[in-house]
Amino acid sequence: MRLLEERGMLPVVGSNGEHSLLSQVRDTASDLVLSAMNFIGVRYRRGGTSAEEGFDCSGFTRHIFENSIGLVLPRRADEQARAPGLLAVKESDLKPGDLVFFNTLRHAFSHVGIYVGDGKFIHSPRAGGEVRVEDMHYSYWAKRFNGARRVPQIGAAEPVTVAPTDRH
Repeated sequence: MRLLEERGMLPVVGSNGEHSLLSQVRDTASDLVLSAMNFIGVRYRRGGTSAEEGFDCSGFTRHIFENSIGLVLPRRADEQARAPGLLAVKESDLKPGDLVFFNTLRHAFSHVGIYVGDGKFIHSPRAGGEVRVEDMHYSYWAKRFNGARRVPQIGAAEPVTVAPTDRH
């Protein structure tokens, strides 16, 4: 950040020294997480893609990203993990709004959620469950963590598609 500022590529705004680009990205990530929180309690439904019918894990993340920032993610969790344009993120570098992936069905990237901060993520877990926030440090999730992805365009004004849409 300091290098960008020194080269005049990152304007400083306000008396608090907040960078406008950094602030815009942070605000967008916060809006995305807040949007996801609005769906706490929506029931799980295999193949579900809406609050009315219920969500499965990837239907939930797809819905949140599309309706919050205009980003159309692929339909399945494993496709979201491999979507071109998303950046791999280390667990130690997670930021709110990152996609987090888990191996819950004995294959990589079989479950996805959205990191909300403080070691927690929001997701639509399984049949009989509902959208909720869970701690990634719980043994079950910690053992199954596969990786995370970040949307580099999270502050973009225009809708972005990172991979083909539904293949129904």
